[in-house]
Amino acid sequence: MRISLGGMLAIGLAGLQFIAVLAVVFSSYVTSERALLDHARDLLRDIGTNAVEHSRGFLSPARGAAELSARLAQDRVITSDVPELLERLLFQQLQITPQFAGVYHGTEAGEFVYVMRSETTGPFRTKIIRTAEGERSIELIWRDNDFNVIERRMDPDDPYDPRTRPWYIRARDDLGTIWTDPYIFFSSQRPGITLASPVMNDEASVRGIVGVDIEIGDISDFLGRLRIGESGRVLIIHRNGDVIAHPDKTLLKTKDADGSLRFVDIQNFDDPIARAAFGHLMDNGTISVEEEKLSQFIYGGETYVSVIMPPIDENLPWITAAYAPESDFTQVIKTNRQTNIWIAVVVALITGLCGLGLANYIHKPVRAFAVRSALISQGELDPADPLPKTYRELEKANQTLMQQIAARRATEIEYGQTFELSSRGMAQIDAATGHLIRVNETFSEITGYSPEALSQMAFSDLAYPGDPPFLLFDAGQGNIPHEINHELRCLRPDGEVIWVAVNAIMVFNHDGKPLHYVLTMDDVTQAKQTEDQISELSRELSNLSRDKTMGQVAAGLAHELNQPLTAIAQNADSALFAVDQLAGPDSELHATLEEIAQQSMRAGEIIKALRAFIRRDEGTRSDFDLSDLVEQTERLVIAEARAARVTITTDLDNLPLVHANRLQIAQVLVNLIRNAIEALGESNHAERIVHISAHKTGRQVIVVVSDTGPGVAPSVNLFADFESTKPAGMGLGLSICQSIMQANGGRLWHESRDPTGANFYFTVDIANA
Repeated sequence: MRISLGGMLAIGLAGLQFIAVLAVVFSSYVTSERALLDHARDLLRDIGTNAVEHSRGFLSPARGAAELSARLAQDRVITSDVPELLERLLFQQLQITPQFAGVYHGTEAGEFVYVMRSETTGPFRTKIIRTAEGERSIELIWRDNDFNVIERRMDPDDPYDPRTRPWYIRARDDLGTIWTDPYIFFSSQRPGITLASPVMNDEASVRGIVGVDIEIGDISDFLGRLRIGESGRVLIIHRNGDVIAHPDKTLLKTKDADGSLRFVDIQNFDDPIARAAFGHLMDNGTISVEEEKLSQFIYGGETYVSVIMPPIDENLPWITAAYAPESDFTQVIKTNRQTNIWIAVVVALITGLCGLGLANYIHKPVRAFAVRSALISQGELDPADPLPKTYRELEKANQTLMQQIAARRATEIEYGQTFELSSRGMAQIDAATGHLIRVNETFSEITGYSPEALSQMAFSDLAYPGDPPFLLFDAGQGNIPHEINHELRCLRPDGEVIWVAVNAIMVFNHDGKPLHYVLTMDDVTQAKQTEDQISELSRELSNLSRDKTMGQVAAGLAHELNQPLTAIAQNADSALFAVDQLAGPDSELHATLEEIAQQSMRAGEIIKALRAFIRRDEGTRSDFDLSDLVEQTERLVIAEARAARVTITTDLDNLPLVHANRLQIAQVLVNLIRNAIEALGESNHAERIVHISAHKTGRQVIVVVSDTGPGVAPSVNLFADFESTKPAGMGLGLSICQSIMQANGGRLWHESRDPTGANFYFTVDIANA
C-alpha cells in the first residue's frame, strides 16, 4: 500500500494533537474508574460478609436448641421415654424458634416423636411411633397454638423408621452434632437442612437422636433485600455446587424424573450471569474456595465484578458469592469520557486541516519529483532534461534513480529481444495457476495456436487428452521445483500429435516468492519416431532370426526323421505287394500294412510342421544376475509396450545370482511379457500395467509377471500343446516355456489376479556361493 507524504504529515499533526487530548482524558478516567471499582469491590466484600454473618446467626439457634434438647433428655430433666412429655418439650422449642420447620426425637428401639408446622387441619402436627411390647403403633395428632388437640387418628400403614434415616445414622456414628446437606422438604416443598444431635445413656452409648428441620428460605428473602448497585445479586452455593439461596427463590428448585424436588447446581442455574461468573468453580462435583477472591468477567459484552467468600464454617460448607456490573459504578465517568473524546476529535480535525495545508506546501517538490520519475520510467521524458527546483536531498537521489531506470530499460530490451527471436519455443507461465502469460513466435509454431489463443490457456491444456496430467507446480505438494525437465505429448488444433521436450526454470522475487516460470520447448516428434522405428526394427530382426533358426532346426529334424519314415513306407509297400501275390491273402494283414503306410506318410507331414515349433535350447547353464537380465528384456519389449500404452514396472531389489541357461530364461521372460502386453492391448481397461517382481524363497528365486488385463478363462489349459487364447496363436509358447523351465530345474505356473488380470510364476535355482 502506497502512503502519501502529504497525508502522512497531516495525519501526524492531527494525530499528535488527538493523542495529547486523549492522554489527559484517559488519565482522568482511569484514576476515577479505579477509585470507583475499588469502592465496588469493597461493597461486594461487605455484602458477602453480611450474608455470611446473617446465615450463621440464622442457624445458630438450631444448634443450641438441638443440643439443649439432647442434654435435657440425657440428664432426665424430661424423660424421652414418655412420648407425651417429650412432645410438649418439642412443641415449646418449635414455638419459640420461628425458623424451625420441625423438631423430633428417635430412639434405638425405633420409637419416634415428631412435632412439625402444618398448613392443614391445625398449625402443628405430631407423629408418635410407639413400639411397646413388640407392637408398633403410629398416631397422628393436630394441635392449636395452645397445645390443644384438634384431631387424632392412627396411621397403621406408615412404614417410617427413624433408625434408617441418614440424619440418625450420621449422628449415631459421629457421636456429635451433625448438619445434613440442604434439600427440599417433602411436605412443604421448601428448602431446608436438618441438624441432629445424639442422646447418650449412662454407659456412654447412644440412646436416641434429637433432630431439627430448619427452613432456609428466609435467607433468600434476606439476599433479595440486599442492594448492589442497580442490578447486582448475592447467592449462596453449597460445596456440592447446589444453589441454596438466591433473591429469586423460584430458580432454586427443579423436578427429577421420579417427581422429587432437588436444588439446581450452579452449572445449570437459570441465572446466566451467575452461571458465567461461578460455574467454572465446579471441579469433579465440588467447589473449593480457600480464601476470599475478587475478580472480573465479561458476559453479553458487559464487564462485571464478582466476589467469592470462603465457607461459613466446616459444618456449613456454604460459599457466599456476589456479582454486579461495572457500569453500575462507572457509567457516569464513561459518559463524561465519551464527551471528552468527541472534543478531542473536533480539535484533531481542526489541527488536521491546518496540517494538511502545511503538508501540501512541504510535499509539493516531492510530488513533482515522483511525477518526473514516473514519466522517465515510461519513456515519455528524457532523463537528461533539467530537474525542477527541489530539495537538496532529492537531487542526489534523482541521479541514482535515473541510472537505475536506464539500466533496467536496457536489460528489459535485451531480454525481450532474446525471448522473441529465440529459435526455441519460449513462454512465461504463472507459477500459481499455470496460465501462459507470454509466448514467442516459435512456441506458437510448435503448438499450432496463435498467441491470442495461448494467452487464454493453461500449459496443461496443451497436453494430449488421456495422458497423465503434467503440472509444473502443485501448491499442495509444498516443495517448489526450481527446474523441470520433461517430455510429453501435445495435441495441435489440427489434430496432429507431437512430442515436445520442455525445460522450465522458476523465477523468484527478492523475498523468495515464486513469480513465474520461464519455459523453453523443443519439438522432438521426429526423434521419437526414429527411436520407435529402431525398436520396431530390432524386434523384427529378432523375430526373423528366430524364424530362421526354427526353420533350420525343423529342416534338420525332417532330414533325420524322413529316412527311417521312408524306409517304413517302402517296407510297408513291399509287404503289401508280397501279400497280394499270395494265394488267398489275409484281409486283416492287408489292412494293417496299408495303415502302416498311411501313418508313415502322416508322420512325414507332421515333421514338416516342425518349422512352426520353437527350439528348446539345451545350452550350458551359468551364474548370472537376474535383475540385469530383466532390465535388458524390458528394453527389448519397450516399443511394443509403448504402442499398446502399457506401463512396465519392476521390483527386483537385493536378488542373489541365479544358475540357469541365461538365453532360455530370457526367452521365457520375453514370451510372458509379450503375452501380458498383447492381453492388455486387446482390453478396454484404463489401468494398463505389467509388473515384474522377484523374491528369494529357500534355494530358489520366484519370479512373478503380473498384468491388469482381462485374465484367463478357467476353461483354458494354458500349458497344453496347441491350446491358445489368441485367435492366430499356435498354442506352443507357454508349453515350450514350461519345458524350458523344467529343463532348467524350475517350474512355471499360473494364478488368477484379484480383481482382474493374471500372475505367471516361475522358479530359478540360486547359484552356489
